[in-house]
Amino acid sequence: MREPLLRVRNVVKHFPVRRGLLQRVVGQVRAVDGVSVDVFPGETLGVVGESGCGKSTLGRVLAGLLAVTSGELSFEGKSVASQRGAERKRLRRDMQFIFQDPTGSLDPRMTVRDIIAEGLDAQAVGGDRNRLVNDIIDRVGLRHDAASRYPHEFSGGQRQRIGIARALVLRPKLVVADEPVSALDVSIQSQVLNLLVELKREFRLTYVFVAHNLAVVSYISDRIAVMYLGKLVELGTTAQLYRNPRHPYTRALLSAMPEPIPGNKRDRIVLRGDVPSPIDPPSGCRFRTRCPVAKDICAAREPLLESAPGPLPEHLVACHFA
Repeated sequence: MREPLLRVRNVVKHFPVRRGLLQRVVGQVRAVDGVSVDVFPGETLGVVGESGCGKSTLGRVLAGLLAVTSGELSFEGKSVASQRGAERKRLRRDMQFIFQDPTGSLDPRMTVRDIIAEGLDAQAVGGDRNRLVNDIIDRVGLRHDAASRYPHEFSGGQRQRIGIARALVLRPKLVVADEPVSALDVSIQSQVLNLLVELKREFRLTYVFVAHNLAVVSYISDRIAVMYLGKLVELGTTAQLYRNPRHPYTRALLSAMPEPIPGNKRDRIVLRGDVPSPIDPPSGCRFRTRCPVAKDICAAREPLLESAPGPLPEHLVACHFA
């Protein structure tokens, strides 16, 4: 068995809801509510779900941009919470983040050279600063004269390449990509996805790839984790999830994918009702209020994420009727 690069155990991230003149805490938004998963070296773990399920918050927690409310994160066998000083600084170098919005994540007052080199300066990386910047600019498919220009002079796809270059210039081990192509034109999405695949192979990277587009996730991911209302409901290889989805929510997501072959039709599963509030989620299974196969046990007992019935123990599902 391989040792995971990143081990996540019962991670919780809640945001307080404050009201009134004194801003008293009256509730908690349960964005991530007890997630456990391993990320292995060299793999791409896709995290998929509809808007508001907590996938972007999970990505930010994994990259260290948000502190956990509770739970345990360990990187290369060492607890993230226990690392201080030089160890913490090294961890920041090994874990990088690619943001969804390539415009809002780049400082408009800085040149591309300074944006990319900011991490080098913060980490006091030795060597020729300009050479390192020019090298990564070339690797992501931008011209060298891009270094002296400003973000507003580039298209959306080019800005995202700048964001990728900023994340990779430090040669990290883990990259969390938060919907890196959702803000781009469809014609540009495939170019950026292919670039991410090439860079993963060249730099021997490990990705956590957050997205809501199942076609995008299936193209780039080795394994896929499906989230619903702060919980993982299914986890397996890409082939397992697409050939034999075991959770009703996963089946509904797959049925909504466009069929690329003319004349072929999918049996569409339409989910009734709205997603419940993450401030007051349903008891038991959180999907039960919209599930077509829900029974009384679904309200009384929360299903655990465990091996689905069948010959593949690594295929995990949280459903009483998997």
